[in-house]
Amino acid sequence: MSGPISTPAGPLLEMRNIHKTFGPVQAVAGLDVAIAPGELVTVVGPSGCGKSTLFNMVAGLDEPDAGGVLRFEDRSVHAHELLGRVSFMPQRDLLLPWRTVIDNAILAIEIEGMPRAEARALALRMLPEFGLAGFENQYPHQLSGGMRQRVALMRTFMFKRDLMLLDEPFGALDALTRTMMQRWLLDVWQQHKRTILFITHDVDEALFLGDRVLAMTARPGRIKLELKVDLPRPRKPELLTDPAFIRQKRILLDAIEEESMKSFQATAARPAHA
Repeated sequence: MSGPISTPAGPLLEMRNIHKTFGPVQAVAGLDVAIAPGELVTVVGPSGCGKSTLFNMVAGLDEPDAGGVLRFEDRSVHAHELLGRVSFMPQRDLLLPWRTVIDNAILAIEIEGMPRAEARALALRMLPEFGLAGFENQYPHQLSGGMRQRVALMRTFMFKRDLMLLDEPFGALDALTRTMMQRWLLDVWQQHKRTILFITHDVDEALFLGDRVLAMTARPGRIKLELKVDLPRPRKPELLTDPAFIRQKRILLDAIEEESMKSFQATAARPAHA
């Protein structure tokens, strides 16, 4: 039997006093985030609160303003050093229409240098776990929305990085498919134990998936509320009607509704030419 997997002594990811401006717009200000190894942390907040800016900085696509602290794997880093060190799935699946399911799934590791035959053999072994067995030779246009997202998630998991960023991966799905995908994601996460930072606009989804929920303020974004989700795992669908779930949902909704109102009022007060 193998020994325990060693993990960093501190958080896998830590951001302290992070600011980011785009011209006259301050997207985030005084943002503090810490993610422990193996955690599934969800992020909610009003539109325009800086959730995507947060993700772009962690993915290495945007550099925060000077003065903050960004640490990854117990080491201070610049954001650009994280490029390629985390896996990132945006809202759209971005499957290439001319590649089959299996060839879309291996795209990232193939680009990274793994021989095609080796990558395909690895993907074939993983297909059943992602509910895609028997679909390896299908093309994206032949798949349902939920199956396309499974392919995109499989591609993200195959790009083996300790931290995964998932930006509203189920936002475009119908309610039933979304519920099924949430339960399936939890099964896959509990099997692989990757660290996941997950953006959503859905409070139920945030609570159902997360170990913790981070609620952001209206722009400029910072963390208004950090809610530990003290609900048992594995999570079952009936959890959504449990009194403990409803109590935590009320706390989150109160925080988000207040910030959404601030965002709405700021937009309404802005001059038409601004």
